[in-house]
Amino acid sequence: MVRLVLVLGDQLTPSVAALKAADKGRDVVVMAEVMGEGTSVPHHPQKIALILAAMRKFAAGLEREGWRVAYSRLDDPGNSQTISGELLRRTAEFGASEVLATKPGEWRVLRDLGDLPLPVTVLEDDRFLCSEAEFAAWAEGRKQLRMEWFYRDMRRKTGLLMEGDQPAGGQWNFDHDNRKPAKMDLLRPRPRDFAPDAVVEEVLGLVEARFAHFGRLRPFRWATDRAGALAALAEFVAERLPRFGEEQDAMLEGEAFLSHAVISPYLNIGLLGPMEVCRAVEAAWKGGRVPIAAAEGFIRQVIGWREYVRGIWVLKGPGYLEGNALGHSRALPAVYWGGETGMACMKAAVGQTRDLAYAHHIQRLMVTGNFALLAGVAPGEVHEWYLSVYVDAFEWVEAPNTLGMSQFADGGLLGSKPYVSSGAYIDRMSDYCGGCRYRVKEKAGERACPFNLLYWHFLDRHRQRFRGNPRMAQMYRVWEAMKESHRQAVLAGAEAVLARLDRGEVV
Repeated sequence: MVRLVLVLGDQLTPSVAALKAADKGRDVVVMAEVMGEGTSVPHHPQKIALILAAMRKFAAGLEREGWRVAYSRLDDPGNSQTISGELLRRTAEFGASEVLATKPGEWRVLRDLGDLPLPVTVLEDDRFLCSEAEFAAWAEGRKQLRMEWFYRDMRRKTGLLMEGDQPAGGQWNFDHDNRKPAKMDLLRPRPRDFAPDAVVEEVLGLVEARFAHFGRLRPFRWATDRAGALAALAEFVAERLPRFGEEQDAMLEGEAFLSHAVISPYLNIGLLGPMEVCRAVEAAWKGGRVPIAAAEGFIRQVIGWREYVRGIWVLKGPGYLEGNALGHSRALPAVYWGGETGMACMKAAVGQTRDLAYAHHIQRLMVTGNFALLAGVAPGEVHEWYLSVYVDAFEWVEAPNTLGMSQFADGGLLGSKPYVSSGAYIDRMSDYCGGCRYRVKEKAGERACPFNLLYWHFLDRHRQRFRGNPRMAQMYRVWEAMKESHRQAVLAGAEAVLARLDRGEVV
């Protein structure tokens, strides 16, 4: 009997588990562009276009290799517009007996597969370097699941940047050499833009006609096949990796990419693999072309953080998405959807997100995420926004980053303290504050930076939870040492900011 082999839009790897287990001479590969996935949240138009164009090219490649592919285009008249519906349609068409799938990166999709009225075999996604069983065994019995210890085990497992059983350079990470502010540099190389070909142009027209979501579709700059993804990787390693470490936390007005790799979309849809990108970076260090601090900082993000958050997503299951440890309930402010704002940092981060479907990790964590946490926004709304607007956002990686690291909704599973800061951090790591309507040096009053006001308001309202946290005790001592009149002025200023957000006014 024929089996249907489901390949999703973020599983565009020829060796993905379901394809490895399939029989090219008997089975039918099913790929489907469906409105149900494009509208599960209001995905950024560039994200939708990237996935659809890459799917079409991947399907064509499978056909050239001799696979029988049943491909549903978004505008096909018979398209049921759901993954489940297309599997049932192809079951009837080919007389299939079962479905073979690689585990999806979203609990909703996995649940839908389980509800199908035919046998479905779901194979573990072995493109990750740490299996589900390995992560569960690592987590077993630990009071705290700290990424640093997981990362060291992954270094030992992969052998990356290792000299025998010791870390290269004599230490596990080089954070003290990294994370410096950046300065404007007209000679800084910018990631290459990939001009749309005929396939991409056809997809862009379709997306324009079908989706009116937040975000600009054009200009569209992304690679949509493996050759382009490999070119993007090679260019990063040669041109931007040397400065990656020192600039990885910096923010500059008008400089969206700085020295970042900008390859996470290709990793997350399967055009690149984690070991090949890390080996390329390691080789550049071994060849003397980049400092070890840059190579180590990049590799930590891939085999450390990326693998770690995926392990958390699997370990904690769909219930993790409902976390709200701090009881936050405010609606997501209009600024996140492009509403007017006087805050230069928020304007820059959201504007860049709208135009590029991209912002680097500090813009996400310490600007948009920080503001949402300080303002007490419902974490589910923050999660849905991040999943919607970024080209590299898929639930397995986005949800732990947003709900855990950014919003502390998991109560401290991912981080030992909330990632909150006043405007001083943003001022130190960016050039945003100089042209802002607000004054980052002012701690109270109408011109005070909203981050300054909301930071202390957050600490004050969550005092019972965080006062005893060793990493936050010093800031509580600072707060308590302030004059009572100043504390009340700060809290009143914060309440005024929150009231304006609730009324939908410009902040």
